[in-house]
Order: sequence, then C-alpha cells, then structure tokens
Amino acid sequence: MNESACTSILVGKNASLDGTTLIARNDDTFLPLTPQRFYMHAAWKGVKGLHVASPLNGFEADLPENGYRYNAVPNVDNAHLGDYEESGINEKNVAMSATESTYGNERSLAIDPLVKDGLDEDLIVNMTLPFIESARHGVEYLGQLIKTYGSPAGNSVLFSDKDNVWYMEIVTGHHWVAQRIPDDAYAVAANQVAIQQVDFADTDNFAWSAGIQEFVADNNLNPDKTGWNFRHIFGTMNEKDRHYNTPRVWYAHHILNPEVPEEPESAELPFIMRTDHKISVEDIAQILGSHYNETRFDPLGHSDDKDRLRYRPIGLNRTQNSHVLQVRDTADDGLAGIMWLNLGYPTFSPYVPFYTNANDTDPSYETTPLELDVDTDSAYWMFRTLSMLTESHYSKFIQQNRDYLVELYRQYHAHIVATDKAASDLTGKELTAFLTDANHQLVATTKAATKDQINKMIMEGINLSQLTFNMDKNL
Repeated sequence: MNESACTSILVGKNASLDGTTLIARNDDTFLPLTPQRFYMHAAWKGVKGLHVASPLNGFEADLPENGYRYNAVPNVDNAHLGDYEESGINEKNVAMSATESTYGNERSLAIDPLVKDGLDEDLIVNMTLPFIESARHGVEYLGQLIKTYGSPAGNSVLFSDKDNVWYMEIVTGHHWVAQRIPDDAYAVAANQVAIQQVDFADTDNFAWSAGIQEFVADNNLNPDKTGWNFRHIFGTMNEKDRHYNTPRVWYAHHILNPEVPEEPESAELPFIMRTDHKISVEDIAQILGSHYNETRFDPLGHSDDKDRLRYRPIGLNRTQNSHVLQVRDTADDGLAGIMWLNLGYPTFSPYVPFYTNANDTDPSYETTPLELDVDTDSAYWMFRTLSMLTESHYSKFIQQNRDYLVELYRQYHAHIVATDKAASDLTGKELTAFLTDANHQLVATTKAATKDQINKMIMEGINLSQLTFNMDKNL
C-alpha cells in the first residue's frame, strides 16, 4: 500500500504571479521505486455498470453513469498496489490532488474510529474528480462520499478552480473540515492537521461534516478554553511531528517568508500565510524539490553538523510524482488547465507543463514499464536516471543540472505563450487536438534535452572515477 507522506502547497489567485490558482503536492510513497504513468481518462455518458474495487481494503462502489474527462497519474501495478490516481484536472477545469496523509489523535479516533473498508486514497480521485463542477462542489461531493462510506485513513485533499482554492482535512472515520484559502494568501501542509481556527458563521470560507460541533462538545475534545482550533482538537503534536512534519512547513515559509520567526519544530506554525511578493510555479518547484538548502539541516550540505540529518527533507527519492495544478482565467475555458508534472526527483527534474484539454498523453508518459530498461523510452525511468546521476556526483553536477532546468523553464514559458496565441481562434475538438499535439511537441523537446544531459553526465562521471592513476611518462 502507498504511504503518502507528502507535502502540499496551495496558492490563492491574487497571491500568484499571474493571477491563477495553484495547488501542488509531492506524492511520496513508501518505496523509492513505485512506477507511475500519466494518462487521460476519456469522458463517459450514459454508461451503466461502471464499478471500482480496491485490492487493498475491499472497498467497492458503483460509479455514476456520466463522468467528465480527466487526467491522472496512477500506479502502473494497480492490481497489487491500487490505482492511486493522485492528481488531475477535469474538463470543467476543476483540479484535485489527493491525498496528504493526515493523522487524527487517539481521543477523537476512539469515538469515531477509521472505517477499515471505507473510501481511501487509492480510489478517492476515481470517485470524485470525474463528477465535480467547482472546487467547492468537490468538497461537498467528497464530504457526502465520506458520510456514506467512511474513511479508513486520515486524508487531506486539495481542490481548485479558476477562482477558488480549498483544503479539506478528513481526520476520523466520518468527520472533516475544509477551508477556502483567501485569494491573497498561501498555505502549506505536511502530514499534520493544518487548519486552525474554524468560523462556523463563515460558510463562504469553511465547510464541515454534519454534527462535528456536537461531536466535539459532547465528547469533551476541545482542549482550548476559547476558540475552536481544528488542529488542537483533532491533530497530533508529538516527536514525529517535530522531526518529520513541521520542519517542512517551516522551510516552505522560510523560502516565501524569510522573516518568519518560528522555529522548525514549532507546533503553532500558521496555516494561512501572506507574503509581500507573488508566488510563481518556479517558487513552488523550488520548495517541493528542497532539502533545507543553505541551512545546517541540508543532508546534501558540506557541514559535519549532526543537524544535517535531523529533519525529513521535502524532496525525496521516493517522491514518485510532483505536480503543480494551474487553473487560469482564460478567454476560452479550453486553455485554462495546465498540469506541471514531474516524474523524477523534484530536486533534479523538470515540471513539464501539459495542457489538460487533450485527447491523450505521449506514449513515454502513458506507458511505464515496471522495471528499468535502458532501451525503454519511458519518462518515469528517464527522469529517475537523471536524478540518480545528478545526486551521485552532486557537487560536480548540480550547477549544470540547474542550468538545464532554467533553460527548460525558459522554453516552457515561451511554449505556453506561443501555444495560447496560436490557439486563440480555435474551439471545441479542433482546440483539443491542437493542444494534444502541442503537449507531444513539448515532450519531444524535453526528452532531447534530458537525454543530452544524461549522456554528458555519464561521460563526465567516467572521468570522475577514483580508479585512476597518473603515470610518469618517463617511467
């Protein structure tokens, strides 16, 4: 079973560089190699008998007869590991990323236990994304599913559309709270209950499971003398949190808000945050690939300080995919959704932007072998190879890796500007076909640059071998 020890970032439209909503997450699994693929699920209409079943906990459910097209990044070996579709944007330009594993405390779980055969992360996207028409609708729709089926784990879910960003935390078998991220704010979450004060009078910015206030009051779960702090009531604050979870939130704030005074192990790091500069896709990529860079906590740093391995980094070798889901307020809704997808270590690999109004994905993304084959034209394995080589001679290769990424991002932004302009007069099926082809072209560009980078590192790596000796030619 996957373990989503993830890190999530949510950005309101007025807090982003270009006025778009952004939700992002690292999908971290238990093992370093859990191959994934990127595919487009076609819409369906009037189809009866669709059914999903989990090989992990026995959950089963029928699907509605109508569903929207959506893209997803599932496991390849889904028969054994479950689907875990993880993230996507549907044809209504609603984005969903699921899930951020979140842990309720023993007091609340004793009264509302997890439901063993309930709806878990492996099918939560399948059961939700094809059927929702807005970010708020996503919260409400999933809330009804949790009411019906229960939840077997603490799961937090990100939703967005062109105007709204929502974060939903499911913490017990049936109870949850969701908060809308203000337009001028951002938020970060890392495997710990994040939402703080809940305003039950503000139904525009908060939603919650039926009866949650009575549940808390009747069972004496609120430890605070005043207020209703969701994190305090349902969350955990233990040694694992202080070393595994909160430092990641602290470092994200350190990048976006360097003046934040809290310490890495603070249990009171704020959820809703504002910064004096606008947040770009590159800012998010920097955070999701980070490892406490330029601090004494960096495991790739030069310090001999014992703190170098004190905290869990954000970017890991077991990050199977990392994504930034961008929904733009465009003149044509067909141009609105862009999924920036990274299938390597987010530290060393690019976030490739895909228009989500597409018929398919490139074969190198759609089909992923379960094991590495050096002759296989697979995006997942290509970026894993790039990442491994870069880390193997980190001090020698990191600068050229950064140069490679900077140049790709330059090309990506130019590609989006040119594609938007060229597609401005297209609509319907013609637009979808055009954007599908544009995605394929960008994959070809990325593959050529990445293979060139890999070849250069292999050649340089051979010359860096320690098995060498300078012979005196006079001997």
